[in-house]
Amino acid sequence: MNKNILHTGVQNFISKNINTDISSILLKKSPFTSVTSKELAEQIEAKKKCKNKLPKWFNTSKIYYPNKLNIEQTSSEKTAEYKASILTGKSVIDITGGFGIDCFYFSSKIEQVFHCEINTQLSKIVSHNLSILNVKNIKMIPLDGIEYLKKIDLKLDWVYVDPSRRNDRKGKVFLLSDCLPNVPSHVDFLFSKTNNILIKTSPLLDFSVGISELKNVKEIHIVAVENEVKELLWVLEKNYTDTISITAVNIVKKRIDLFNFILEEEKENNAELSLPLKYLYEPNAAILKSGAFKTLSKQLNIAKLHTNTHLYTHKDYHNFPGRAFKINSIHPYNKKVIKNLGITKANVTIRNFPENVSDIRKKHKIKDGGNIYLFFTKNCENSLTVLVCSKVVS
Repeated sequence: MNKNILHTGVQNFISKNINTDISSILLKKSPFTSVTSKELAEQIEAKKKCKNKLPKWFNTSKIYYPNKLNIEQTSSEKTAEYKASILTGKSVIDITGGFGIDCFYFSSKIEQVFHCEINTQLSKIVSHNLSILNVKNIKMIPLDGIEYLKKIDLKLDWVYVDPSRRNDRKGKVFLLSDCLPNVPSHVDFLFSKTNNILIKTSPLLDFSVGISELKNVKEIHIVAVENEVKELLWVLEKNYTDTISITAVNIVKKRIDLFNFILEEEKENNAELSLPLKYLYEPNAAILKSGAFKTLSKQLNIAKLHTNTHLYTHKDYHNFPGRAFKINSIHPYNKKVIKNLGITKANVTIRNFPENVSDIRKKHKIKDGGNIYLFFTKNCENSLTVLVCSKVVS
C-alpha cells in the first residue's frame, strides 16, 4: 500500500482523469516521483468501477482502491445493505472479508464485526478506508478466517462467508465444494462457533445442488438489482430441518419488491390457465430464478397464459413484482397478420416461442425501441400468439 497515493495532488489527478483512457496513463511518465504510472492507472481503473456499484466509496475523498478484480468480486452497496437486514444479534464474523463492503453495512446494525482477510495488503487498504468512513466497530484480522476461528474461544451470533467462485483452472464452478473455502466441509466446524451462517453464492448455483451440499438450510434469498440477479444468500440455522423459505428480491430505484414462498409448496400448487385478458404481467428476474411459477399464480390470484409460458394475465390491474402491461390487441402469429399491424418499431419479448428475437425482427422488419411492446408467446390452447401491449408505469 503506497500511502503517497493519498496525497492531495495525486488524489486530484485521479479524480480529474477518471474518464481518461487507461493506456494513455500507462504510456506517459508519472507526474509524481513517489507514485508510478501503473499505480495511477490501477487507482483510476478501480475507482471508475465503483461509480455506480459503490457510490459512497467513489464520492468519498482519500479512499484507497485495491486491484480492480477485488472491486468486481465485491458486493454492491445495495446488495450489502439488504444482506445486513437479514442479520440479528450483536456479533458477526466475515471469514472472507475482501474489500469490506458487507462488513461496513453489517457494522451499522451489529455491535461487533470481525473482518478476516488473508491478503494482508487488502486488509490494510480496508482498514484505511474504514477509518476514512469513520467506522469504529470492525476488528481487522489479516488472517484466513477459518484458521482464525480455530484459534479463538468465542461464540458468535453469525458467521458470514462469500466463497471464491472460481477453481484453479479459472473456470466457473457450480458446486460449493469446489469453492474456497470449501463451505460444505466446514459447516460442522462453523456451527461449533455459531448457530447462524449466512453464505453468499453466485446465482449460477442451482437450488437443489446447494441444498444437497449444505446442512440445515432455512432460507434462500435471491437478490436482483434493477432486474438482474446478482447473488444468492443462504441462511443456515443449527439443527434446522423444517421447510425452506424462499425470498425473491428485486431492488429498484424507489423500492424493494419482495415475494416469499415455501420451496416445497411450489410442487403442490396448481396454476390457473387463461387466454390473455386485459392486463399482462411479466415476473422480475428474481422470481424467474426462484421457479415460483405456480405459487405466484396462486398467491396473487392471477392466471398463466400456458403451463410453460411464464407470463400472467388478469382482467384487473395488480401491483405486481415485475412489469405490468395493458393488452391493446391480440393476434394469431403469421406473417400477414404482423404485416397488417404496420408496426415498424417495438420492444420485442419472446416466452415459450419457437423463434428468437433477432429472427423475428429481421423477418418482420421491426426495429428496437419505442412505446409499443410485442410479446410473442404460446397461449393455453397451444396457439402461437402476438400480444400488442403498452407498459403500465407504477
